Amino acid sequence: MEKIIKAEKIKKAFRTEELETWALNGVDFEVSKGEFVAIMGPSGCGKSTLLNILGLLDNPSEGCYWLNGTDVASFTEEHRTDLRKGVIGFVFQSFNLIDDLNVYENIELPLLYMGIPKKERKERVEAAMQRMDITHRSKHFPQQLSGGQQQRVAIARAVVASPEIILADEPTGNLDSKNGIEVMELLRRLNSEGTTIVMVTHSQRDASYADRIVNLFDGEVTVETKNI
Repeated sequence: MEKIIKAEKIKKAFRTEELETWALNGVDFEVSKGEFVAIMGPSGCGKSTLLNILGLLDNPSEGCYWLNGTDVASFTEEHRTDLRKGVIGFVFQSFNLIDDLNVYENIELPLLYMGIPKKERKERVEAAMQRMDITHRSKHFPQQLSGGQQQRVAIARAVVASPEIILADEPTGNLDSKNGIEVMELLRRLNSEGTTIVMVTHSQRDASYADRIVNLFDGEVTVETKNI
């Protein structure tokens, strides 16, 4: 199966004048197109650091990272930003919505950055809202929404540019059980439609939605298991 993500011997060091800390210690990590992978491990094991590198928010200190066959490990920030557009969508635990923008405007934002014409933006935003069942909330602001509704907006914003990959960092961490299950079912549905998903989670329940679970410990992959 074609690999959309391939990381080889990825290391990441955080340095100060007095201390050097290795968050990742030679991670080998692959994801096939259309796969749903959960990354699990204790706090501080390097899960979010790895996700930031996979999402082109950071570069590794050492190693190679191929995205769609291109080695992007040494890309500049400008080049990484250009490549992220339309390829990667992000979903975070804290929702990361802009308080001064309503639901429609928050979802539209990635399309504005991409320079998409107004008519097409409208069509895409309306389709994304309908997909997430939040059309009736289009004029509401984040503070007027429940946590579950805010995460639906965040997912709609992630998918509005039709990315090949969604990277989710603890997507149910701020939600109660009912809303968490609804969000995971939305992610699983997106995956069933062909979107590749890589998710960081502490939750065994959330990980059960994935095709494969990758366990990290002290910056290294320890165990990989297939979900049946």
